[in-house]
Amino acid sequence: MATVLPTPPRVGMVSLGCPKNLVDSERILGQLRSDGYQMSADYEGADVVLVNTCGFLDSAKEESLEAIGEALAENGRVIVTGCMGREAEVIRARFPNVLAITGAHAYEDVVAAVHDAAPAPRSPYLDLVPQATPHLKLTPRHYSYLKISEGCNHRCAFCIIPQIRGDLVSRRPDAILREAEKLLAQGTRELLVISQDTSAYGLDLKHAAWPWKGSDVRAHMTDLARALGELRAPDGTRPWVRLHYVYPYPHVDRVMPLMAEGLILPYLDIPFQHASPKVLKAMRRPANEARVLERLVQWRREVPDIAIRSSFVVGFPGETEEDFEYLLQWLAEARLDRVGAFRFEPVEGAPANDLPGHVSPEVKEERYARVMELTARISAEKLAAKVGTEVEVIIDAVDAETGGATGRSKADAPEIDGEVHLRDAGHLAAGDFATVMVEEADEHDLFGVPVEEQAIEAARG
Repeated sequence: MATVLPTPPRVGMVSLGCPKNLVDSERILGQLRSDGYQMSADYEGADVVLVNTCGFLDSAKEESLEAIGEALAENGRVIVTGCMGREAEVIRARFPNVLAITGAHAYEDVVAAVHDAAPAPRSPYLDLVPQATPHLKLTPRHYSYLKISEGCNHRCAFCIIPQIRGDLVSRRPDAILREAEKLLAQGTRELLVISQDTSAYGLDLKHAAWPWKGSDVRAHMTDLARALGELRAPDGTRPWVRLHYVYPYPHVDRVMPLMAEGLILPYLDIPFQHASPKVLKAMRRPANEARVLERLVQWRREVPDIAIRSSFVVGFPGETEEDFEYLLQWLAEARLDRVGAFRFEPVEGAPANDLPGHVSPEVKEERYARVMELTARISAEKLAAKVGTEVEVIIDAVDAETGGATGRSKADAPEIDGEVHLRDAGHLAAGDFATVMVEEADEHDLFGVPVEEQAIEAARG
């Protein structure tokens, strides 16, 4: 008689918030898969649904609560984890029927809650299967987020991340590099380095060194970036390495040679948040004394094609029209490549809530519109200058019907920056690198054709 294997429970996941949350979701699902669970792509097929929440802003909390409500309505068996887990009483008051609530990066707790809610059947046949790598990718195969640390030592007035995720805890560099190697072996072509403060990586480890492939690698941003840039995919190609959440500490200057050598992408994501010294002081921002404009000039001198992206808060308590005009003038001079802006929102537990001089919603909206108008104009000018040039692109998606494709240049991180739209690119696939001739540009995106296709057109006359 044939042995009938038990049917493993199925787990659904709703992951909200930033890429760091997404990495947490990947790790949780990877562990559950190695424990014998299957994944469900919809509510109907799931025995239990995990909602990984975001709690950074009140609007994000409301989105998380709506997601919990939807999961309960569609499935009924819901476990809540993530940043908003610290406000369990708020969640319980609104949704008393959730099965369990755990906090941010509480991997063991949330996995244990799933085991309690939907126990995996034991089987000598299934249990003999070797455990999978505890990481299930939720991003496309060709790019991966690589989290190098958790938590943050800063106490910015508008932020409650340290209350949610604690102080800085860095991973060992050899562990990070091993994970990166595995990701490359699985098809990753772009590594997106993330943390709460990438520049502070290794500070808690006193920048100690660990053995790696016959030499030592320090737990330091510059050393780790070089080691990541020296990795190779199985086919020998060099992956793209993109740095996010880089505070402008002095040692960031030492990353420029790595970009010039081609070891890491000429791209920095720096959360400036504002430019007015008075507002930055009220925000309690680290490194706000850095002579940023002078350093931008120097960085561009060393790495002419460097792309700088940042985000800014408008309407912070006490921000005057003079402060805001200072920000606009700074942006006009800095000419950043990618800019996002946010209207200040009070967050429960943040010191900024108690500051005087709260800005009205109408003024916030007006200032937000002015920032976006200015930065969109700068972006359009910078992208127009790329028309007629060649750029390297990583392909994200191909449309088989139209023969078009969508990708990103070295200046574009997924989800948050622009895209490159291609014609006559049906021969490409997601994860391919292509050299593209830029034919047109708008405020945020480029449009072009693969160089080989352009050459064919030219030969035909």
